Amino acid sequence: MQLHDVWFVLIAVLWTGYFFLEGFDFGIGVLTKLLARGRTEKRVLINTIGPVWDGNEVWLLTAGGATFAAFPDWYATLFSGFYLPLLAILVCLIIRGVAFEYRHKRTEERWQANWEHAIFWTSLLPAFLWGVVFANIVRGVEIDQNKEYVGGILDLFNAYSVLGGLVTLALFTFHGAVFAALKTVGGIRDRARALATRLGVATAAAAVGFLGWTQAAHGDGTSLVALAVAVAALAGALGANIAGREGWSFALSGVTIAAAVAMLFLTLFPNVMPSSLDDAWSLTVTNAASSPYTLKIMTWCAAVATPVVLLYQGWTYWVFRKRIGTQHIADAH
Repeated sequence: MQLHDVWFVLIAVLWTGYFFLEGFDFGIGVLTKLLARGRTEKRVLINTIGPVWDGNEVWLLTAGGATFAAFPDWYATLFSGFYLPLLAILVCLIIRGVAFEYRHKRTEERWQANWEHAIFWTSLLPAFLWGVVFANIVRGVEIDQNKEYVGGILDLFNAYSVLGGLVTLALFTFHGAVFAALKTVGGIRDRARALATRLGVATAAAAVGFLGWTQAAHGDGTSLVALAVAVAALAGALGANIAGREGWSFALSGVTIAAAVAMLFLTLFPNVMPSSLDDAWSLTVTNAASSPYTLKIMTWCAAVATPVVLLYQGWTYWVFRKRIGTQHIADAH
């Protein structure tokens, strides 16, 4: 395996980590409208991700930075061709971070309600748009011989990519509901489990359709294995949730996300962005990669920095591992 293959795998791992971690806090943001009853319960949900949401976004920065350094042509074509969806995601992430920080700065009901609306929409839209983006990457887009995207914005919203967006939105919301059940006590925990059951059924139907479509159009034997793991893990997560085993349910919903992302990257390799105009114009791990020397330096840096980041983030989750409920929320002053 050459270094450009290694970095393709590492970038897939970074995206998997991002969707696993950011997936449940996107889900929590959506659930502030679907699950919480009253302002106090909204505070409970927001507090479940309060210590970790910004750390989860580090995975996105790392995945983007790694793509820029390891596959500059992939990065350039992706961020120019998908400029508007990615800009919308970026704006949502900025507003979402501001909303988390500013919501509690004033006690007026209208002030807090406006920021809560912002949290909901800036969680829902990225959860949908990430599915649209990755579905188009796998499906292939209009890339010419100069490695430039020549399609339009509406070309990105086709039946396959919209279904992919609905799958990521449903899957992240289910993941968030399971996380809410794992991290809360009392009535909100019971309602989170009940909602997760309904979401899980809907997610399974959409995910089987999307992943089956992906397998039929682009898959092989290895991607079929990943599809089977994703479906089995989602069924296991749903069953564990019904049985009240929130820890197992959350772990298995995470496996579902990891297997689904793995399947997408397996169907993609050795391409990084297929061209729908001509296979010869597709970006691959070979023609889109940086020089071997650049990849070698990056590998040494990643080998040193990655364990430190993992240990620190793991420690953060361990420190804030306890459940919370409305009784733990202090009265507003």
